[in-house]
Amino acid sequence: MIDTIVVVEKGRIGNWINGGNSPSAANEYLPIFSPYTGKTIGECPLGGTKDLDQAVKAAENAFPAWKKTSIKDRVQVLFNLKRLLEENLDELANLASLECGKLFEEAKAGILKGVEILEYACSVPNKIAGEFLEVSNGITCRISREPLGVIGCIAPFNFPNMVPMWSLPIALVCGNTAVLKPSEQVPLSSMRLAELFSQAGLPDGVLNVVNGSAEMVEAICDHPGIRALSFVGSTKVAKIVYTRGSASGKQVLALGGAKNHLVIMEDADPDFSPQQIVNSVTGCAGQRCMAASAIIAVGDCDHLIEKMVEYASGFDIGRSMGAIINEASIARITQYINDAEAAGATILVDGRGRKPGDDVPAYANGYWMGPTIIDHVRADMPAACEEIFGPVMTIVRVKTLEEALAIENSSSYGNAAAIFTASGAPADYLIEHASAGMLGVNIGVPVPREPFSFGGWNDSKFGGGDITAEDGINFWTRKKKVTTKWVFPKNPNWMS
Repeated sequence: MIDTIVVVEKGRIGNWINGGNSPSAANEYLPIFSPYTGKTIGECPLGGTKDLDQAVKAAENAFPAWKKTSIKDRVQVLFNLKRLLEENLDELANLASLECGKLFEEAKAGILKGVEILEYACSVPNKIAGEFLEVSNGITCRISREPLGVIGCIAPFNFPNMVPMWSLPIALVCGNTAVLKPSEQVPLSSMRLAELFSQAGLPDGVLNVVNGSAEMVEAICDHPGIRALSFVGSTKVAKIVYTRGSASGKQVLALGGAKNHLVIMEDADPDFSPQQIVNSVTGCAGQRCMAASAIIAVGDCDHLIEKMVEYASGFDIGRSMGAIINEASIARITQYINDAEAAGATILVDGRGRKPGDDVPAYANGYWMGPTIIDHVRADMPAACEEIFGPVMTIVRVKTLEEALAIENSSSYGNAAAIFTASGAPADYLIEHASAGMLGVNIGVPVPREPFSFGGWNDSKFGGGDITAEDGINFWTRKKKVTTKWVFPKNPNWMS
């Protein structure tokens, strides 16, 4: 709810280094705007190598002791953190809403998804046990998993609590120390998260937060003290981070953008599907990589589209949907709508210029846009094939499911795809033929729940494996193999 958000002023912030707030060496600061009001709520330093060197040094100094700490003791910090996140849930949700524009309940959901990943990380001691086998008479081989050292995590603006939690709990419980760089548009949540880690008992220097923009990202990619790096953001930047980080010898996993396709069949449940489809596009104001914004209607789906239009037209902006991150994003999203309309598409629901009602005058100057539904879009239009990152649904009409999957397969992205149908055969066809890493049947946002990992295909991900669950353990550790022989075997073999 829009009237739940409490405005707080944070002033000029610094970094979080070696267990406490640390002033930045930056000469330039960026205003932190609240999308709800368009007003400044703080200033973020645009730091660079000096700040990063300090953070990496703190992480390097903390690593030996943290590595030697037993995993059973390391995991106790995560149990404490879970309690603190739940106790401070409303405060964290308010802060995330204030700086990134989410609805309060959406912000809470993001934090709770982070808690779910945290719960998985608490089970890592039961999953990380190494393998052991007597491979020959008197000869054994065993494998243990070792932490990498200092790791980096670069997070986007749209999930200021959840995305850092994709990486930090598993990386830390495996014995690594970390440097987190949040989006310069939403640094407040990460700074508060670092405080809670510290209150949970995390030793000084194990987690550090550095603030900055492109210069800081480049410094993290290049820094020789950082052994591995996770990134979440646009595909354009993900490619750069993956290439630059890999060139400096790092292990890199970079999650990029998406253009997720959602196929509607004529037999989709008319009382369930329309609302779910619209919610997929408008949740978080469309600013999430799992938004199924490219709709492909197979056959006569007018009865479903009419209900989608009815539902989307009734949105109470600010209460049914949150704000857009900044003015530049409003302009970009609007341009996609304008271009599609000029190219002959039909605007069924127009969100341009929509704002909250007069009952909340304080938010009149915020960054707002309503749900938008564009019909009769050609598959080659930019609005249909490029990531808009806003509450815009495009509808491409086709006659067959094969045509629909041909459109999906032609996309350079491969994050997610979904289908709404009452029949098993079309669902099975999409599951078999879609070129995407995460699929949904009658689910518009097919985010896997733990212990199933998160990650797409193609230009939606660069690097091996996924970012959570068992893949996270694999990414943040390396294997040590030991072969031991203490006695001479009675039966000689080549290893004797």
